[in-house]
Formats: sequence, C-alpha cells, structure tokens
Amino acid sequence: MKFIHTADWHLGKLVHGIYMTEDQREVLNQFVKLVEEEKPDAVVIAGDLYDRSVPPTDAVELLDEILYKINVELKTPIVAIAGNHDSAERLSFGSSWYRNSHFYLTGKIQNDFQPVRLNGVNFYLVPYAEPGMVRQLLKDDSIHSHQEAMKAVIGKIEENLNPNEPNVFVGHAFVLGGNTSDSERTLSVGGSGCVSHDLFAPFSYTALGHLHSPDAIKHDKIFYSGSLLKYSFSEAKQRKSVSIVEMNDDGTFQVRYHSLTPKQDMRELGGHLEELLDPSFYEKEKVDDYLKITLHDEGALIDPINKLRQVYPNVLHLERKIFLTDMEKKQNYSVQREEKKSEIDLFEQFYQEMTTAEFTEEKKAVVADVIEKVLVEEGQK
Repeated sequence: MKFIHTADWHLGKLVHGIYMTEDQREVLNQFVKLVEEEKPDAVVIAGDLYDRSVPPTDAVELLDEILYKINVELKTPIVAIAGNHDSAERLSFGSSWYRNSHFYLTGKIQNDFQPVRLNGVNFYLVPYAEPGMVRQLLKDDSIHSHQEAMKAVIGKIEENLNPNEPNVFVGHAFVLGGNTSDSERTLSVGGSGCVSHDLFAPFSYTALGHLHSPDAIKHDKIFYSGSLLKYSFSEAKQRKSVSIVEMNDDGTFQVRYHSLTPKQDMRELGGHLEELLDPSFYEKEKVDDYLKITLHDEGALIDPINKLRQVYPNVLHLERKIFLTDMEKKQNYSVQREEKKSEIDLFEQFYQEMTTAEFTEEKKAVVADVIEKVLVEEGQK
C-alpha cells in the first residue's frame, strides 16, 4: 500500500507582509502532478491546511481546487485532519458526504476512534485538540496536558486496535525533542504542549504535522512531513519535501522523499552593500528570491533597503552585522569595578565592550582631550 504524507500547507500564510498564495499554488500544482505520477492509494494531510481559522477567500478557493483535482479528477482517497491553525468546525463541514468519494476529513475530535481502512491499512485520524476538549470528551478530569490527552486518546484507540495489521496514526502534535522554527505557533506555555514519542509505539507509522522540517525528529516510526514551503528565515536552510511511504502487509515500510520546487526560495545573504550591488556578484544570484540580507558595513548608510531592492525586489528583512554583534556584546556586558585604571583606560574598555570598531590612537587622542578639558573645568587638574 502506498500513501503520500504531507502537512502544514498553511494556505493564506502572510510572511513579512506578503501573501504566499501564489507560491503555494505553484508547489501544490507540482504536488498534484506527483500524485498523478505516483498513483498512491491515499494522500495523508496531517493538519494545518490553512494558516488561520478564518482564511482569506483565495486560500479557500485554492484548497478546494487542489483537493478536487486529487480526490475527484485523480480518484485518489484523501485522509486529512485539522491542525492547531485550522478551524475544526469549518473543516468538519460536509465531512459526512465527503466519505462517499473517499475523502476522509476529521476536523473535530470525536469519541469514536474507528479507523479509516484503505487497502488493508488502518488510518487513525486524531485532529489537534486542546487538553480541555479531550478532558470533556472523555469525561476524564485527570487530563490537563497534551501528554495526558494524547495518552488517553491512544488508550481508547488501543481498545480495538489489531496489532497484527498495519496501523497508521495521523496527528498534529509536538513530539518531545523535535526541532522547532519561528513560524510554528506554540501549542502551550512551558513543556505542557509536548508529547513523548513512546505514546505512538502501537502504530506501524505515525504521520505528524506541526513541526515544519521533515528532519525535525529522528525516529524509526514517527515522521513529520514538514511544511510545503519555507515560512520564516529560521527555515531557510531546511529541505522541504513530501514523504512517499510504501507499506507492507506486516506494517514495515520504506520512505522516499520528494522535493517540491518553489517559484521563489527563501534565503539569507550577507556582505558589504557595495559587494551586493556589484553586477559580478548578483548576476550569479536568483535575485527575485525572498531574502534576508545582513550588511557587514560599518558606519552610516543612506537608504540601503531601497538601493538593495533595485536589484533584489523581494528583500523582506535587512539587518546590520555590526549592530547584531554590538547587541550581543551589550547583553553579555557586566559592570566590573577595577581600580588603578585611568579615565582613558576605563573609556577604552567601555568602548570595546560596546562596539566592534577599533579604538585607534586618533580616537584615543580625541577622547583624552575631552577628558582633559572636563577635569580642568571640574578643578581636578
């Protein structure tokens, strides 16, 4: 049995003031092409189809268009759940008749943990739910954390789970030890949003959403597919892909990864302004990518962002390396009382703590002259 595992589409995502809908359309059309070529027995979407509970109209239309192509035109079953960004109620609409076309979408968690059975594989669909909702659903007052909620839900699933058949868990959670990025919404404060990997031991394969990298966790049976696109510069070096899983009758499986190519990548560039604006440099670059640029220049710069956008139209974030280094030094600065140091020595120490620039003899002479004048005025000389 073959299925494709994907998640975290985040349709309607706004990144640094830019809607990503057309970029999402590009990679989703590639995804549809992949489904057409691979002819899987199912497509699994592990939550966060939308980026927010009330998505913009063009995001709703894009989701409708893509799911129709996969499910109706390509006649491929879809197994999907709501994530923490989705509105469970909105995604639940129509689910009762979707099943007639083998579109299994679970928006709200329900006290009915029967699997969706496709080609001999049992898919257990567990959408994202707050612990309070699970506590109320299962009438279990001991549930207060995501760990306790997930343990209780899986306990209910195990009551009827056949361990001799391939069983796939489809969920949206933060497994303890996973690597996060800036674009993932925190599930809860502290560590109460995490669940431990041992909870998923009953399943042959656990298909998760929430963390945006397919490398977010290393485990033999637990996998994140990662997001379709890079949604923050903390993801700039992540690989983005979907997972093609071929499962055997005994629950063993092989995983292949297929990368989707965005119209515009999200990257980081660094260098001096003059270097970045030099044709010999930027002619080798894909200048229309979404960029975070770090300038290495010292001193004042006149309107660098607009100069850069003449060459790189999609500069989304600009920062100065010297400023970052100075801030780091300031954060680490601790006041130390040192005796027997002259005023110029104390100022030099302060200058070096606060900046990365060299305290030259010329600067020292200027400061020494100022100190001399102050001391004279105060009558200390």
